[in-house]
Amino acid sequence: MAGPMDAKRVISGNFGFLYDQDGNWLSNTTAVEASIEIGMEEVRLAGTRWLGNKTTTLKGSGSISGYMVTSEWIEKMNQVTDDASSPFVTELQVVLDDPESFGAYRVRLKNVTFDTIPVINFEVGSIVEQEYTFVFSGYEVIDAIRPN
Repeated sequence: MAGPMDAKRVISGNFGFLYDQDGNWLSNTTAVEASIEIGMEEVRLAGTRWLGNKTTTLKGSGSISGYMVTSEWIEKMNQVTDDASSPFVTELQVVLDDPESFGAYRVRLKNVTFDTIPVINFEVGSIVEQEYTFVFSGYEVIDAIRPN
């Protein structure tokens, strides 16, 4: 029988990092979320009342929240507003690397395209924060386990 969980092994978001495709740490990031929506078609099966499900599509989407330090990302996203340019496409690497956890968890998001351009947003007396929403197609999990 297993004993109680060792609380210090729980991964803390304080040790979450976001890197751009050039390996630059985006230190102003405060939250990252990415998920994949699985699209399914119902399949009627002979000899049973149960419906089966066939996976037919995958859609990756997510968001990045953080403090506004520069307008660099907004300027990159803005290229889509020029009718002669294509959208800004990049890759992101998200890392959770709490030194007390069993290992680092790394995810590489591929073909990231931002679906909203946050042109301007502020409130007097408050720190300026931005949220960037995006879609992606493809990802890779790179899980490095530390020895105990």
